[in-house]
Amino acid sequence: MRQTRPSRPHHARPAPGRESSNQAPRAHQVGSASTRDSGARGPHTREFLRVAGLPAVQALFARGADRIERLFFTAELQTAAAPLTAALARSRKPFRVLPGDELAKVAGSAMHGGIVAIAQPKPVARFDIAEAARWAARENLIVILDGVSNPHNLGAIARTAAFFGVAHMIVSDHPAQAMPSDAAYRVAEGGLDYLDLVQVSGIVPALRRLSQSFRIVGTGVAQGARSLATVPRDKPIALVLGNEERGLDRTTLVLCDIVATIPGSGRVQSLNVAAASAIAIQLFTSAR
Repeated sequence: MRQTRPSRPHHARPAPGRESSNQAPRAHQVGSASTRDSGARGPHTREFLRVAGLPAVQALFARGADRIERLFFTAELQTAAAPLTAALARSRKPFRVLPGDELAKVAGSAMHGGIVAIAQPKPVARFDIAEAARWAARENLIVILDGVSNPHNLGAIARTAAFFGVAHMIVSDHPAQAMPSDAAYRVAEGGLDYLDLVQVSGIVPALRRLSQSFRIVGTGVAQGARSLATVPRDKPIALVLGNEERGLDRTTLVLCDIVATIPGSGRVQSLNVAAASAIAIQLFTSAR
């Protein structure tokens, strides 16, 4: 990505070794273009994330301000960004006003909402069954993604989960599973910063262990699936969501205590995984 050099830079006084007032900061370091918005893991994973949109950037400042490297925004958002730039100035981190077209280059998308933060990725914790057992004592729902491959769906599910107060979301090591990316953060609108994201290595043993504390509820349209509304609420629920095209793998389905579906009109077979998750999450969190 090209460096940008606007005529009126706005930034904190650079610390030694940082950009000078007449040198535009390097926005980010990226991997290959083929992984730009995929969210997939691999050898070309980006070192920094581009977090776009005011709600997402505000959540980032609230939950992970120390991860922020620099901030770019349009003149129209200068007032809204003032508390953020004051915080960056205190930390001696740069910020800059950019025209919309140049901000789009920094964001890698025209859908930047007028503001982009360059930040270190939020660490993804490793699954710990002892810690997960403690979740069951204070939470009635966790969400597990096993092969959700579209970063927009990852972001939408995270946004819904955070909206309804879900604290933990587990992502499996399924080869198709999307991980946090620019696109996921943009769609999540802050949800990924308000969730604790945990990655599990080996979904099968993890579900076996989780079943000691949670009722494992898979989603699907398989024969014998029961209505989501009939799932008992006498035990915390681990809601498992699968790949957009193939659903849950058979090895995952057989470990579910219940396979549930959302009854519809029959005109279309199923819902998008993000839409289905919104209905299920709302249903299970309302049982508190």
